[in-house]
Amino acid sequence: MPTTNHHETSVTSADGTRLHVEVHGPDNAPTLVLSHGWTCAVPFWAPVTQALSSHLRVVLYDQRGHGRSDLPPRSGYSTTALADDLCAVLQATVPSGTKAVIGGHSMGGMTIMAAAQRTQLRERAAAVLLASTGSADLTERARVLPGSHRWPKIGGLGHRLVLGAPLPLGPVTPLSRAALRYMTMTPEASPTAVDVCARLVHSCPTTSRAAWGGVMSELNLDTGVQALDMPTIVLTGTADKLTPLPHAHRMAGMLPDCREVVEIPNVGHMTPMEVPNRVSSVLSELAATHLDATPPATDGKQKA
Repeated sequence: MPTTNHHETSVTSADGTRLHVEVHGPDNAPTLVLSHGWTCAVPFWAPVTQALSSHLRVVLYDQRGHGRSDLPPRSGYSTTALADDLCAVLQATVPSGTKAVIGGHSMGGMTIMAAAQRTQLRERAAAVLLASTGSADLTERARVLPGSHRWPKIGGLGHRLVLGAPLPLGPVTPLSRAALRYMTMTPEASPTAVDVCARLVHSCPTTSRAAWGGVMSELNLDTGVQALDMPTIVLTGTADKLTPLPHAHRMAGMLPDCREVVEIPNVGHMTPMEVPNRVSSVLSELAATHLDATPPATDGKQKA
């Protein structure tokens, strides 16, 4: 993920778990902190980082049990741990006396909700993006398994079993790539985006994948949504099977300061990979409005 200014470091969370952190962009630019989702890692944000690191200082980190961060102990999988990690990153990377735009995709958005009442977030968050995420009832509302919209209780049970299954995925194959595209993207997603996501998902340790799947099966972060009182934009793909459209509107109704629900037609769950320019544009506008970060001029020819 090359950018003009890039350095790597590590941050230690409250329970001693070491987190891999990367910072891209000018040292004196306004800060954007991005938190990735379940089974992904820092490279998931590469297209967004490349679009924004010319005028923003982009902070990325691997969630515990993902990428180059440590695997936590068995007791280290919880929404409290997610909040601890984000707060440790914010405290270490957002300069004292300044604020940042904070964006989270899927489990990364849940991380922000989990930290909503923490001092570290409240003092440092100028605005928030919640992308392709939900706060509760994830397994009951998911639409991955056929017929789950007709039989939500049966579908919920099936989705819980899939999320928490401690089965090794093995190497990426055409069949596994096709399954990932079906579950998380749409047929229109670029082969490159599918390949990157497949490599990330398959490289996530089995223990971590299953443990976090279990946490999300029981998720209820409605209290966090209601406490997230800084300006917030909710973004979703209308073809998202993992966190379908109703999640976005439900969260918008609970947020104290929801500025907009951005619906992207015919896009699945992996919005930062499927439509990186659209996600980058929303983040850039948040930074321009709430951090006075002026984006560079463009020729208007970028693709979604």
